[in-house]
Amino acid sequence: QITEVSVANGLYSISTAEQTRQCQSLVVASGGLSLPNLGATAFGFQLAEQFGIPVLPLRAALVPLTWQPSDKTVFEAISGVSLPVTAEANSTVFPEDMLFTHRGLSGPAILQISNYWQPGDEVIVNMSPDLDLAEFLLAQQQVHPEQEVKTVLSKRLPKRLVEKLLELQLFSNQPLKALNPKSIRQIADSLHGYVFKPNGTEGYRTAEVTIGGVNTDYLSSKTMEAKNQSGLYFIGEVVDVTGWLGGYNFQWAWASGWVAGQLSSDKKVCPLAKKFARYEDF
Repeated sequence: QITEVSVANGLYSISTAEQTRQCQSLVVASGGLSLPNLGATAFGFQLAEQFGIPVLPLRAALVPLTWQPSDKTVFEAISGVSLPVTAEANSTVFPEDMLFTHRGLSGPAILQISNYWQPGDEVIVNMSPDLDLAEFLLAQQQVHPEQEVKTVLSKRLPKRLVEKLLELQLFSNQPLKALNPKSIRQIADSLHGYVFKPNGTEGYRTAEVTIGGVNTDYLSSKTMEAKNQSGLYFIGEVVDVTGWLGGYNFQWAWASGWVAGQLSSDKKVCPLAKKFARYEDF
């Protein structure tokens, strides 16, 4: 564990309890606060502040959202149920799968939208993004007028989910023939725009990344070197750059590492950078 980092006469000294090493260039690739059980710490952020480089506010991202107590009572019983949805928060929408868990909502759609959700915000979920449920119910009403709403909706949505929505009295279970077009549209709208108000997130324990970090305004976009501190570089998740799911955060880590590994003064590549050379196509 590093106990101290200092600089004198153009050389950085990195000390641990056992030894001290010196170098001309120091690359900080210590990551964010996500997944502390794997050893994540605030070391990189503290080091940036030590050298006068601002760190933007930190929070867990690409992370499951947790239930309000009232929702937990209802939905924890259908843990494991998933379905394709669109999830929306603060005018940002992601079309992916959503997963119900014992603690809240997860799945790609929720992890993605967590980057844009703020405490107190609502998440609007369209449970049937590829099919207008009003048109579906009207069509079913013509061919199966005696069937109940629960039966018909279970053709398009997970049955256990439909049962829970009935329990919440989102709609009543009656034969389709008893519904008029306005009632059908109300049922459809409630499912196309279901509102969840998360209690919070699962935090850094399960978050895949950390939003915030070393302010990019204080780093060179060409070399990742600190503008106010020669020889000091910050790469990867410790920097305030956060990508979507799908490998974008790995790409950023590799690309920023490759850039920082180059000796910009004479365009030669150091041994560390050669390990990343196969990612030149970034």
